[in-house]
Formats: sequence, C-alpha cells, structure tokens
Amino acid sequence: MSNALRFSASQLPKSIFKHQFTQFLLVGALNAIIDLGFLNIALYLWPTTNQNLLILFNTIAYLLAILNSYIWNSRFAFRRQARKDLREKSYFLIQAVVSLIISNTVFLGGIYLLTFSDLSFWLVQNLSKLVAMITPSIFSFIFMKYFVFRKTKTQ
Repeated sequence: MSNALRFSASQLPKSIFKHQFTQFLLVGALNAIIDLGFLNIALYLWPTTNQNLLILFNTIAYLLAILNSYIWNSRFAFRRQARKDLREKSYFLIQAVVSLIISNTVFLGGIYLLTFSDLSFWLVQNLSKLVAMITPSIFSFIFMKYFVFRKTKTQ
C-alpha cells in the first residue's frame, strides 16, 4: 500500500473535523437528538393537537437544544473565536430568540399544511419539527459565524 493511501485513526478526526461547518453540523446533530427526543417524549406523555401546548413543547425542546448548542459550539466549532463574554452571550441570546420564532412559525405552519395529508398526526408533527430545525439552523450558523463568535482584530 502506498504512503499516500495510508492514514492512522488519529489522522482521521483532524481531516474530518477541520472545517467549522462540519463541526457545526455535528453539534447540530446532537441538538437534533435532544430537540426531537424531548418533543417526542412530551407528545408521548401528553398527546395533543392544541397549538398552545405544541408551542410550549417545541419551545422547551428548542431551549434545551440551544443551551447544548452554545456549550458545544463555543467549545468545539467556534472555539478559536469564543470569548464567553457578555457581548457574545447577548448576541447568542438574540440569535436564539430569532431562531425560536422561526422554529415555532415553521413548526405550526408545517403541521397546518401537512394535516391535509393522509399522514398520521405523529408523523405530521415530526416532519414539521424536522423542517423547523433545519430552517433556523441555517440562520444560526450565519449569525454565529459572523456576529456571535466573530473573530476580533486581535485574534
């Protein structure tokens, strides 16, 4: 085997995790597990079609995921730029609130649109949640990269 084709397991993470967006996506996958996990546990324990409860469940699920997002993105994807100061936390909070509004709007809109299909309500809720996670994630990455964890001139 040629040297060009050989690599050790210790070299693999360096190449895979080198890119910030890939790291952001990995953190996002963990956030998705937390987000979908809480929503499905809540819907299993308290099945509902009530919009207020759905917004409450989605908001709690989102808040758990966004807390996880800050912890891991500041330590992993944006670790070189993270300062963990008041400005950074304030900007993160602003993007989290905007993303929550986007998430809840897309979640309820998806449920409304998909209820006209022949899908089970559980599937409707989960498909709506998936779209409601992807849409604000794009906004979050851009906002975190260029505002929250922005490189300063001294870095």
